[in-house]
Amino acid sequence: MPYWHTPAAMGWVGGLGMLLLMVVILAAVVVVAVVLTRRGPQSPDPADTARRILDERFARGEIDQEEYERRRDALTRAS
Repeated sequence: MPYWHTPAAMGWVGGLGMLLLMVVILAAVVVVAVVLTRRGPQSPDPADTARRILDERFARGEIDQEEYERRRDALTRAS
């Protein structure tokens, strides 16, 4: 015997509540996905990598101060 015609049945309010619950769960999943992707490892900026390499070459003495400043200025203008 079906029970959906009894006074205890929730009718359309139950369906609306279920729809609302599904929307809330979907929104929570989207928020978690966005938070996890933003916290992931960030790829280094190519200009930062080039500047780091330039700094290392200057520190090792491979290039002099004039060459270092010229290349650093070129990198700054490029970014």
